[in-house]
Amino acid sequence: MSAPTEMRHKAALSDYLAAERTLLAWVRTGLALMGFGFVVARFGLFLQQLEIFRQANTPLSSTGLSLWFGTALITLGVVVNFASAWQHTQLVRQLDRGEAGRCSPVAQNVGIALVLALVGLAMAIYLVSVGDSTNRQSNGAKETSMTFGAAAATNKGIIDKPSNHSVDETVEKLKNILQAKGVTLFALVDHSGEAAKAGLTMRPTKLLIFGSPKAGTPLMVAAPSVAIDLPLKILVWEDGQGKVWVSYNSPEYLKDRHGLPQDLFASITVVEDLAAKAAG
Repeated sequence: MSAPTEMRHKAALSDYLAAERTLLAWVRTGLALMGFGFVVARFGLFLQQLEIFRQANTPLSSTGLSLWFGTALITLGVVVNFASAWQHTQLVRQLDRGEAGRCSPVAQNVGIALVLALVGLAMAIYLVSVGDSTNRQSNGAKETSMTFGAAAATNKGIIDKPSNHSVDETVEKLKNILQAKGVTLFALVDHSGEAAKAGLTMRPTKLLIFGSPKAGTPLMVAAPSVAIDLPLKILVWEDGQGKVWVSYNSPEYLKDRHGLPQDLFASITVVEDLAAKAAG
């Protein structure tokens, strides 16, 4: 005769502890998925930090692909936690009834492991491809920097900005900017034009001398030697390859050279803004 239902074998304490350990393991898995999802969602920020080496003014916002991928992983982590709670509840009920508990499906465990492995592999491949591209751009920028660095060592204190216009167009643009700002143009020296008058050949080279007595006088009172470099000057010239440049004395160089006080330093930094607008 079979034993009554009340006499059915009850689960041991070790069975409940094993079930609890299984639950905690799944909870950790869910938390790991959510954490990994957050990292993937913000992975776009890291990639755009790399973009800074290639281009300026890049907004720091997560890319769409990483955002959606990360959100999917976070959602998967939430689902895993809910599913593990439900499965643990069912398992405890089975143990209370004296039934043998069922193990977690193997396919479920393997599936989650494969998803995580594929996501990690995709991120690694993408990161390597972006890194290689960034290195190529960085090497190119380094070569350019070394070229300009050599020029800076030869011409200490001079800043060269490439212009998008011809020499004459750049000069006219700068003259209009000076006039609009009420800055006096004291002289326009056409070096190449004077060379042509003397029967010599010289690429287009023009020097603009400008300033304001109201701004320059306090500078010369504070540091009389600065009169050597005032009024301010901007040189517009064409190199051997036909590239047009806008050159001027670095304000920092003039400050250190003549010991200009900090409160008057802004009077000479205007040359940077003028050169940038004329070249742009």
